[in-house]
Amino acid sequence: MAHGEPEQLGARLDEESARTLPPAEELASRFPRTGEVTPLSEQQWQQCMSDLKFGSQFSEHMAAATWTPQAGWHDLQIKPYGPLSVSPAASVLHYGQEIFEGMKAYRHADGSVWTFRPGYNAARFNDSADRMAMPRMDPEDFVASLVALVRADQRWVPTEPGTALYLRPFMFASEGFLGVRSAHEFTYLVIASPVGPYFTNGFAPVSIWVTRKYHRAGPGGTGAAKTGGNYASSLLPQAEASERGFEQVCFLDAATAQNLEELGGMNVFVVGRDGRIRTPKLTGTILAGGTRSAILTLLREDGYDVSEETIPLEELVADIQSGKVQEMFACGTAAVVAPIGRLGSEEFDLHLPSTTVTTKIYERLTAIQNGTAEDTHGWMYRIL
Repeated sequence: MAHGEPEQLGARLDEESARTLPPAEELASRFPRTGEVTPLSEQQWQQCMSDLKFGSQFSEHMAAATWTPQAGWHDLQIKPYGPLSVSPAASVLHYGQEIFEGMKAYRHADGSVWTFRPGYNAARFNDSADRMAMPRMDPEDFVASLVALVRADQRWVPTEPGTALYLRPFMFASEGFLGVRSAHEFTYLVIASPVGPYFTNGFAPVSIWVTRKYHRAGPGGTGAAKTGGNYASSLLPQAEASERGFEQVCFLDAATAQNLEELGGMNVFVVGRDGRIRTPKLTGTILAGGTRSAILTLLREDGYDVSEETIPLEELVADIQSGKVQEMFACGTAAVVAPIGRLGSEEFDLHLPSTTVTTKIYERLTAIQNGTAEDTHGWMYRIL
């Protein structure tokens, strides 16, 4: 079951993710290929790859596995991508027992394919499973599913700068029953989508609406788990932010409605004019992001004064108005790093003119991911 204090979660995930994984060649066979697909024609495939909107096209295979109390994880396989057959009474449809991860496979200049910190995703996947009363998965099997899928669909890993093959591992309660308890059957799948930039404008400042009316998660809830309900709760405030001309929504803590937490799908950083950089500390209501963790490491290496702490919104607004804060950015797997150019709410509408640190950390991190800078931390894992 889940263990440790919320503020220790980041350190624990970092520690678990640092464990050495077997090479991909040893893991690929754990998910044997079954079934036959009818490959897209070269023309159809080229059409899919020519316009890479985020999460709109999918590769030809998916990884799959099933869990039951009697057999544990079994039927590990790579099979054709396609519709699922589930009972209308499947627990996930009624009680929301579901978790997921998000990661990318990057094509390097020599043609090899790598992913970023898969051990971190495996550890967080299991942490989410604990919170949602779902079965854990062997981290090596988790990584094996990624390896086997990417190898089956290697032509779907794009080559252009700023592109990747987005990987979505997820698990849901597939047992058909009506009753509030943990399910006795779970399905695990990994699907893949060739993607370009998450935001249509690429690396350009985004506008953020701070909502006081809604909260993403509360103390003791599921905020630290990567589960669908957290994202569903953000959709209405996100829509209201869009109606006001803002691209993303930022949430405050549910306990006091005073302190910065995170965006609907990204962590947030505040950069002071004096070089001090802050990000909200992990309290059990914020997702411990792998990108967030890597950025903290890189910033500290670069000599910045970096802290994880409570950031009162009132103080932040005053600092932006006085010029003490001229830069903020958001981060996550999908967007990597996104500069925040505007912060607004019912009470204020502020502009942040600088992207100096944001640009530097974006270029540093993406250079590691794309293989153009040395990976001194062993974050990259070779798939192919």
